[in-house]
Amino acid sequence: MMGAAFNFTALKTIWIKECTRFLRIWVQTLVPPAITMTLYFVIFGSIVGERIGEMSGRPYMEFIVPGLIMMSVITNSYSNVASSFFSAKFQRNIEEMLVAPVSTPVIIAGYVGGGLARAMIVAVIVTCVSFAFVENVSINHLGILVLTVLLTSTLFSLAGLINAVYAKTFDDISIVPTFVLTPLTYLGGVFFSVSLLPGVWETVARFNPILYMVNAFRYGFLGVSDVNVGVALGVIVAFNLVFFVTAYTLLQRGVGIRS
Repeated sequence: MMGAAFNFTALKTIWIKECTRFLRIWVQTLVPPAITMTLYFVIFGSIVGERIGEMSGRPYMEFIVPGLIMMSVITNSYSNVASSFFSAKFQRNIEEMLVAPVSTPVIIAGYVGGGLARAMIVAVIVTCVSFAFVENVSINHLGILVLTVLLTSTLFSLAGLINAVYAKTFDDISIVPTFVLTPLTYLGGVFFSVSLLPGVWETVARFNPILYMVNAFRYGFLGVSDVNVGVALGVIVAFNLVFFVTAYTLLQRGVGIRS
């Protein structure tokens, strides 16, 4: 019982620290996503969307709402954990946590919880922004919507932690978002349906994991998807398991931390 109580206290402490960290600088962590998404809605929605008309049987502006929300969830959950964990490693206070009687899963859960909290707040903000541009933001499958956003945020929080473990400088934590996440996100069906792609490129696009996250989330909102929703959720769960095992193994071995 004492061990469970201690781990719960440790988990709560790490989570509160992580939440306090991004809330203290909310102008830098919560306001930019709102401004960025507003620009996306104005440019891709209002200006381009009027010329496109409909996508998958829905008005284009309504079609891109789930994708833009998911994009903000991915970038914020990733960057929150990557920057926070690397800062702790850089300042060498992560070593105090590792030598304390705190289990590795608790450390991972604490940091991931911080990424989840920031991602959920940003998702709510972006959803509220969308109300200014889209009159009808409907939710067809609330359970799938919530499950998808939680699993996706967890996945990229874990990815951010793994990146921070390997990073040696602050510049290293920006490599993956710039050269991996951004291209995959833009090609993941945020702004278009992959059914519009030529046969070969549609097949290539289906190897993009973000495609499954965006479409599962879009199914929760609009009830339309380019992929089987069951398969999409399976892909997300599988990646979560792989990333958790990877993060756990790295912390257990002290990779990038213990000299």
